[in-house]
Amino acid sequence: MDYAVEGPLDEVVARRVIAYAGGVPGRGYVMQGKDYLRRKIKSFNNGARSYPWLVLVDLDDCPCPPLLLRSWLPTPSCMMCFRVAVRKTESWLLADRERISSFLGVAEHHIPGNPDGLPDPKQAVVSLARRSRRRDIRNDLVPRPESGRNVGPAYVSRLSDFARDLWRPEVAARTSDSLRRCINHLQRVLLLWTALQI
Repeated sequence: MDYAVEGPLDEVVARRVIAYAGGVPGRGYVMQGKDYLRRKIKSFNNGARSYPWLVLVDLDDCPCPPLLLRSWLPTPSCMMCFRVAVRKTESWLLADRERISSFLGVAEHHIPGNPDGLPDPKQAVVSLARRSRRRDIRNDLVPRPESGRNVGPAYVSRLSDFARDLWRPEVAARTSDSLRRCINHLQRVLLLWTALQI
């Protein structure tokens, strides 16, 4: 299954979700932002006429996933799995509360119980990292005041390591409805693809 995502952390998450759904991650397109991904969505959709595709975007400031999906791609191809992480892929990572609390070095009761409802999951991760018992997590995920950035210097690489090595999509899907819907849609697309190969 080929895939297209906004950034490098999203790529790691997409590959894990594809594998969990029973697929094999194929060619990946990391678009460095939502605007370029939107410009290419029609060509990805053309590819999904004959081969399974996952396109994953963040909800960000859009009011709701169905509106974003319809505005970008009113008629998806039969093997297109175009999904929205509500509001960012960080909400899917936070949904595995036990593992993310251990990784960040914070008590599990500090991890939000409804990560899909967070207005800014990325800043929620940074806020949790600020209270971490681990100095390396604070240094890597929390921005230095003089940096002018909203995340720390190794934010993407550290969360990518977590997503690749520790995160459990099957556990996170029990808490994140948007992740559960993504996995279900992926499984339907992969079943269709398998049926067409017989």
